[in-house]
Amino acid sequence: MRYALDALRRRPGRTALTSLGIGLATALVLILLAVSAGIQASAFRLATQSGVDLLGTSADTSLSNASSGLEFPPVSGAHALPTALERADPNVASASPWLVSSLVFANASLYRAVNASANGSAVPAGWAPADATSIGWIPDDNGGIEVPTILNGTSLSAPGDPHYANGTYDGPRTDEVVVDSALAQAIGLTPNSTVWVSLQSPSGPSQLSGWFAGAVSYRVVGVSGPFWFLPSALLGMFYLSELQSVVGGANASADYASLVLIHLTDSTHPGQDQTVLAAAFPSMTFITLGDVLGAVQQVVNLYRTFGVLVGLVGVLVATLFTATVLLMSVEDRTRELALLRVVGFSRAYVGGQVVEEGLCLSALGLLVGLPFGLAGAYLLNLFLAREVAGLPAGFSFVSFTPTVLLLGVLEVLAIGLVAALLPLARALRLPIAEELRAA
Repeated sequence: MRYALDALRRRPGRTALTSLGIGLATALVLILLAVSAGIQASAFRLATQSGVDLLGTSADTSLSNASSGLEFPPVSGAHALPTALERADPNVASASPWLVSSLVFANASLYRAVNASANGSAVPAGWAPADATSIGWIPDDNGGIEVPTILNGTSLSAPGDPHYANGTYDGPRTDEVVVDSALAQAIGLTPNSTVWVSLQSPSGPSQLSGWFAGAVSYRVVGVSGPFWFLPSALLGMFYLSELQSVVGGANASADYASLVLIHLTDSTHPGQDQTVLAAAFPSMTFITLGDVLGAVQQVVNLYRTFGVLVGLVGVLVATLFTATVLLMSVEDRTRELALLRVVGFSRAYVGGQVVEEGLCLSALGLLVGLPFGLAGAYLLNLFLAREVAGLPAGFSFVSFTPTVLLLGVLEVLAIGLVAALLPLARALRLPIAEELRAA
């Protein structure tokens, strides 16, 4: 080891550049592995803490569009489903029908600007309604299911779903909505402000007057934090019947939702409940949390494969660079190595010095790569957290697990060992007599 370190000290510039190259390759692989581990860990943690054990959807729904969270064939009879599901399976603690749709939101400032002119000329440049995901639900049916935290104001205030009125849709409307903080910030909403919503999007300022005439106004009662369940940074939450009245289905014959979130009393064996409910409701598909996490795992594995390929390119370049440097080092010391053989050192000893030099370079590269990798992953997490709006609290894009760190160490060892193969072969084949005559 002392001989290998001495060889590195003789050429500090070459040693520093090689260590830097190995370190950068190590940092790249560490960051890629840490990102895949972080996304997977955050997704699994949020899912397991959600309280959702099963998803009920239409029989025409596949796991791919269920995991997207936005496109679902309708499930009819939404308001009656919680009671029916609990009756069919006593292990169902609560069932929450959700209607998921995309609406267009506009605030009071835009409304006043539109009313200040006949053709929208008073609307400032850049002012326009915002697209946002909307949820219609029955707040009382969300028992045991984690829902957004109210940051300012209140949640939907009335018990049940008053406008539904046992299927007549003649009950009193609350005209209340809770918006998440991203939507509130995007269009300037606060509790007690008014917001207009519509399925349609205006094509330009001149269409805004007609758009407001056809839109429905709601009072913002609260501003919530981001929601783990939907991949949307802009979110509005309504009573189920009131959102149905905007998007359609506000009648007893339709009464549709997009999916049903099911919380089980005992979630130890959700597959058993899946079987029971599937037999009782043949028009529906029931998906376990494990199925959803499996789909997440497939996406993470695809990313990890891509990351490994990118990382392999960096490792290959670092290995070739290290091999070149080690080969140069052997060529510079051919006479020294020949003398070692002459005075009685074995081929194995001489070859071991070359391998030790490669491992020392790798160790120096690891000392460079670990801080770079940790710092790079930390900065990347900060950047993504700032750029990706609507992330739930505690979500992290990176995670340095023991497995990630172990793979980083193994990668560095592999670089040193593989890079030493060609220089090792050169050292073992040195013609001792010729090297001594040349001296």
